[in-house]
Amino acid sequence: MSRFAAYVERNQAFAATDAKSRVPEIPFIPFKQTFVITCLDPRVEPAAVLGVELGEAIVLRNVGGRVTPATLQDVAWISHLHEAKTPDADWFDLVVIHHTDCGSALFADDELRGEFTERRGYDDAAVAALAVLDPAATVREDVDRLRAFPGLSSRVDVSGYVYDLATGLLTEVASPEAATT
Repeated sequence: MSRFAAYVERNQAFAATDAKSRVPEIPFIPFKQTFVITCLDPRVEPAAVLGVELGEAIVLRNVGGRVTPATLQDVAWISHLHEAKTPDADWFDLVVIHHTDCGSALFADDELRGEFTERRGYDDAAVAALAVLDPAATVREDVDRLRAFPGLSSRVDVSGYVYDLATGLLTEVASPEAATT
């Protein structure tokens, strides 16, 4: 039996509820008008840490919760859909959350990162820049990148937080402010 079998069983229990019928009619407009970018670390599960329920938020997770070119493309697409399909609907808050003790800090290990980038053909400097050594600093950097991104509507407020694994608390490090585009 695979490790995933337990999740298939949980899915069957979920499917037996009415939760799947209580989702947004428009897939890119979550109930709480919130778009969260955070780390894929299992210790930072948005459903547990933020209480995010099905349909409430768009959640994008990647290593370190960093704003990468792929992240910007996703943000641009959602922003475009919103402008094109629902221009009069409420706009969303875009929130970046980095956390303490992030495994992406290993990108700062020159030997480990070098082996990875050489073997996979990635740009070493770009990968090194993804390290979250000081989550407050990297959140501010990513929030600034989003606010200046021309693919994001000026109707979106962008903010940033640090999640502390030890306390379980969020600390705001970048107050909500509209994108400048």
